[in-house]
Amino acid sequence: MRRTATTLVTALAGLSLLTACSTGSTETAEESSGSTTSVEEGAFPVTIEHAFGETTIESEPKRVATLGWTDQDNALALGVVPVGATKLTWGGNEEGSSDWFDAELAEVGGEAPERYDDSDGIPVQEVAELAPDLILATNSGITEAEYKKLSKIAPVVAYPDAPWVTPWETSLETAGKALGRSELAAEVLEETEGVIEDAKEEYSDLEGTSFVFAYLSATDLSTVGVYGRQDPRVAVLEDFGLVSPEITETAVKDGQFYGTVSAERAETVDSDLLLTYVESEDDLETFRKDKLLGQIPALASGHAYGELDKHVGLSITNPTPISIPFIVENFLPKVAEAADGS
Repeated sequence: MRRTATTLVTALAGLSLLTACSTGSTETAEESSGSTTSVEEGAFPVTIEHAFGETTIESEPKRVATLGWTDQDNALALGVVPVGATKLTWGGNEEGSSDWFDAELAEVGGEAPERYDDSDGIPVQEVAELAPDLILATNSGITEAEYKKLSKIAPVVAYPDAPWVTPWETSLETAGKALGRSELAAEVLEETEGVIEDAKEEYSDLEGTSFVFAYLSATDLSTVGVYGRQDPRVAVLEDFGLVSPEITETAVKDGQFYGTVSAERAETVDSDLLLTYVESEDDLETFRKDKLLGQIPALASGHAYGELDKHVGLSITNPTPISIPFIVENFLPKVAEAADGS
């Protein structure tokens, strides 16, 4: 599994070198600031539609800033090192980054981006100070008001439909268009799908297993949070062959990524497997012993897993081409163990 998990990183490095030589670029990679690959012939100008309208990018971006918690990965997977990226305040490492991003950055020899904190909203001024010529926010939570402010700084590519629910494949494809590297994006997609298919073969017993990805809190046992099929963490697990049960559809409204079920109806959160995050090793037992939450079928039957490591939790929360191998190595084995009750 360790070999499988590192396959994509190696492949991406090879793709970067191959693409820089073979895509018919309009300029060399060395001339492109912060880039180890080259823009493809005829890539610009390009117009991209999104939730707030459309954005036209006239020429290859040289200074790319990213918002949300995935676009920095997409840019880097395409050989473009962003000048600025959102600080990962939940589950991030000491630098506010991720281990998979840092490993890929070291692979390409790039300089770490400036990290800005969006806990209190988009830090527009900090973004502006970096003088970006493109802002990627394909899987973010920016508002229309923030979009308008950011658009005064540089062209902004927002999410296509709703905040936080853009599939990783769509974010990658959109980033490819915006960065003039659509062909490379297609190659990265194929490589990533190969990693997923290898994992599906390795964990073939998971095929068809129903699961609920829930939010449970030991400090508030009154509700069960349910992540919907539009949520990226649910969608990527479906990529691995798991399936969402009826409760995932009924608990989450259309256009939303999350819904709640009262603890009195815990027995309706019915699936073969329950996944969640925990704050301590005792939390899962606390949920099991609770008079109401203990009626969740998968919890009662011992087919549940609570992820304690927030960095692993970060990877599954925000799947990207460079975090998916990390998921395969660090999260999927635990899912398989929970599914078979071990």
